[in-house]
Amino acid sequence: MTALRIWPQEDGQPVSCQEKLRVLEENWQEVQQVLADAFEDAMLMGVSEQVMRERLAELVSSLPSPKVARV
Repeated sequence: MTALRIWPQEDGQPVSCQEKLRVLEENWQEVQQVLADAFEDAMLMGVSEQVMRERLAELVSSLPSPKVARV
């Protein structure tokens, strides 16, 4: 059984809306599966595990914030 994930808001208070929590959990599971599949494929193709981990971390770090106005 997976522990309940807490999703803090900007003010530190946890998201409490059940619908939002459901969407967040569904999104988390989808992203986790896609990343696991991509990671496994890379390992099977001989990519360095460390390099793949670094590139996945870079990918997450480079995601633009939807809060920033796009020009």
